[in-house]
Amino acid sequence: MRIALIAHDKKKDQMVQFVIAYEHILTKHELYGTGTTGTRVMEATSLIVTRFKSGPLGGDQQIGALVAENKFDLIVFFRDPLTAQPHEPDVSALVRLCDVQNVPLATNLGTAEVLIKGLERGDLNWREELDEGEKEND
Repeated sequence: MRIALIAHDKKKDQMVQFVIAYEHILTKHELYGTGTTGTRVMEATSLIVTRFKSGPLGGDQQIGALVAENKFDLIVFFRDPLTAQPHEPDVSALVRLCDVQNVPLATNLGTAEVLIKGLERGDLNWREELDEGEKEND
């Protein structure tokens, strides 16, 4: 599965701790991330993360463009709800695209843990079936 990892500045430490805790699950999947978040994850783990630009420089939009094409199966986006973000319209667009494409999206640690444990159990395998159906239609 293709998983995007994104974290606002004040949530990057939390993302790194989350990824360390669930590295045994995440290692089985393709990981993508915005610039600094992806770098921090790779520095703290043995995981490989394909990185986009940082969020304020267009990374959220790059991921959003792929969500619009249904290229991601899960997004973990630790948002900082208490700090104004200069790229908030990009964040809102990404959340909207996840809703449109039915891409599971975790915006906090609690939801991320539920989704990652569901991923481990196979609860998100319907995304793979969706991918196969789309390939047949191409």
